[in-house]
Amino acid sequence: MPKKKIDVIEDVKKKYVRIALETGNLTSTARKAGITRETLRKWMKEYEDDVQEIMEKEGTTVLSENPSKDELKEKYQQAMKLLGEKELEVAMLRNLLKKSDSR
Repeated sequence: MPKKKIDVIEDVKKKYVRIALETGNLTSTARKAGITRETLRKWMKEYEDDVQEIMEKEGTTVLSENPSKDELKEKYQQAMKLLGEKELEVAMLRNLLKKSDSR
């Protein structure tokens, strides 16, 4: 198999591993990917360390399969912070558009 195709397949696997780590729900993630839970577990064994390293660099935390109330609060706070940043970014881009349209 060509290397480029292998890279794409690995990227897809890593994407679903990340979703499983972020949500803490293997069953739902496997269903979304159209694979069995066992297949997702194999992918996690293979790619979990790489994905966690990337997530740590981004400041994203991993949610366990049975998250505690504190874990859920922390994840919620991260999501709200990210949402606020994105809303600010959208507002700034809209202002730039208005300024460029008025010229």
